Amino acid sequence: MIWSLVKVLLFIGAIAGITYGASLLLETGEGLRIAAAGYEFTLGPFQAVMGLLLALLALWLLLLLIGLLTATLRFINGDETAITRYFDRNRERKGYQALSDGLVALASGENRVALSRAVKAEKLLGKPELTTLLVAQASEAAGDTRRATEAYKQLLQHEHTRFVGIRGLLAQKAAEGDTETALKLAEKAFALKPKHMETQDILLKLQANTQDWKGARATLDAKMRSGGLSKDIFRRRDAVLALQEARSIMDETASIEAREAAIQANKLSPDLIPAAAMAARSLITAGDAKGATRILKKAWEAHPHPDLAAAFAEIAPDESAEARLKRFHVLTALHPDHPETRMLQAELQIAAEDFPAARRALGDLIDSKPTGRALALMAAIERGEGAEESVVRAWLAKALSAPRGPQWCCDKCQAIHASWGPICDNCGGFDTLSWREPPQVATPSPTGSDLLPLLVNPPAKPEPEPAAEPEEAEVIDLAAIARRAV
Repeated sequence: MIWSLVKVLLFIGAIAGITYGASLLLETGEGLRIAAAGYEFTLGPFQAVMGLLLALLALWLLLLLIGLLTATLRFINGDETAITRYFDRNRERKGYQALSDGLVALASGENRVALSRAVKAEKLLGKPELTTLLVAQASEAAGDTRRATEAYKQLLQHEHTRFVGIRGLLAQKAAEGDTETALKLAEKAFALKPKHMETQDILLKLQANTQDWKGARATLDAKMRSGGLSKDIFRRRDAVLALQEARSIMDETASIEAREAAIQANKLSPDLIPAAAMAARSLITAGDAKGATRILKKAWEAHPHPDLAAAFAEIAPDESAEARLKRFHVLTALHPDHPETRMLQAELQIAAEDFPAARRALGDLIDSKPTGRALALMAAIERGEGAEESVVRAWLAKALSAPRGPQWCCDKCQAIHASWGPICDNCGGFDTLSWREPPQVATPSPTGSDLLPLLVNPPAKPEPEPAAEPEEAEVIDLAAIARRAV
């Protein structure tokens, strides 16, 4: 507020001073006399001042003209001038407009338009850190792999765009199936940015595919330290990698190292069934039956599985059926109502030829969970008890069309695998296989096996009557069809 008042007062003072000076000039009687080349000019005081001002204006215009001529000569010579800066600003404006249009076209799916705008922006701007990346992405989207590769290689020349170039080349090599080159690029990208989550996942997958289990464990550890994994998931996946490392050592017949690696994998994740089975077999080879029993018992307590029972049987392979039945009580007593325990108990009783006990062990399993294995055990029980051959064949035929029960299924793509592995062969998911029943799709039996219960539980034959009822004829036909299906 005070400054505004001061400015107003100064303006009024300046006007008053100019007015007072002009009045003094007008009142002065003397003038300015100029004589040159035989001519004489007499100017009054006011005219002299105005002439001086016009002379200064002419001098200023002359200096501007000289500056313009100098700038023109420098422009012709190639030096930077105001003219060049004007054209540069115009070029830069057009370049940024082309860059903006290219980004919009790329996001809209107009790949060819995006590529042409990117090339135009590259020519106008001269900033490869911006335009080369757009050229690479637009070329890749348009299917011009060669130009995209060249653009990514250009990005490698600048330090702040090197990671982007490596990442682009990595994606190309992975798509082409060049695993070896992709692995080297992933390692370089990981060295540049070890905390980049996507790079960690790609490197881990490539290392697992090439069976570099030691390197994969180091990458997994870096992923955990950067906050990409919780401790529980890290321990589980580290156990998976340690198990595969143990398997590779086992293949090289280094039994001591394999034993240590297998036991380490089991300690990392005791509920990992393959690790428990391998650790137990390693201890069996070393003669430590108690250690193997302890590992298998702990794993069975976490999750009953037939692989654990098979490894438990290898502890004493030459024992009698009665002795094995008694020794397996360590496992069967843990989860007596679990379907796996009941089927294991039935198998042991069948081996001991105690078929009524085997039937009691199965119980209602053939009705509540009629899997192929349970129905096959029922066929063995029927044969052991001396049932007719048609009944045994009916149970076996029914087992063929029954669900297989729990299997190694991928939690990501639901693909079924014959054996466990760290990577799904179908979708490439890491540590996605779990022991469970796959989703079943109900479809009618093409062989008519749904009629087999007529043989397993045949209906009572009706008393003969003088005239056959239509219902009786239908029962006879169904039984004949069932026999043909068997």
